[in-house]
Amino acid sequence: MKGRFITFEGIEGSGKSTVAKAFHEALGGAGHRVLLAREPGGTELSEAIRDLLLDPARSDVTPETELLLYLASRAQLVRQVIVPALVEGVNVICDRFMDASVAYQGWARGLGEDLVERLNAFAVGGAVPDVTYLLDLPVDEGFRRGPEHREGEGVRRKDRLEREDRFFHERVREGYLRLAGREHERFAVVDASLPFDEVVARIIRNFEERFDVSIP
Repeated sequence: MKGRFITFEGIEGSGKSTVAKAFHEALGGAGHRVLLAREPGGTELSEAIRDLLLDPARSDVTPETELLLYLASRAQLVRQVIVPALVEGVNVICDRFMDASVAYQGWARGLGEDLVERLNAFAVGGAVPDVTYLLDLPVDEGFRRGPEHREGEGVRRKDRLEREDRFFHERVREGYLRLAGREHERFAVVDASLPFDEVVARIIRNFEERFDVSIP
């Protein structure tokens, strides 16, 4: 039996990483086989690419280079981790995936959604998420939730993308909402300004109803 592929998306500060971890724990605690991955990252090569992409000292990265690095990391993660797990019946949860490139590089960077989607198709093969949870949040609120409040990382400096200006992040959010409107059957938009427990509860309810499973 093939596992389900679940992805989490959202702007910086939306809480997607923390929510993805909580959902991973809930699904695993209910007896489902589950694996948590992240993008960029998830393999030795992909983590090295992540370091390059998010290093705030690398201010000279062009949009085209940024996109191709994300695609390389994604292609490696899909073939080395995601597909083998799904084939074994493991449910894979991924913190960001192909939609991030459409929102960040296609829309916010201006490279074009069509181009990014064509390249995404090559990078992921047939590994398209069964459901994508978009944690939607106003950009101002995302800014107020600085890195020191996110992902259990403690105080840390902002990465290269977090240092982008408000206009860029508004464009990212706009790109995500455009995607969700276009692919409404795959996407579930969740209000990330709600209390954390409520956000997780809504995602669990949606997952139970969507796939006819129980997560006590």
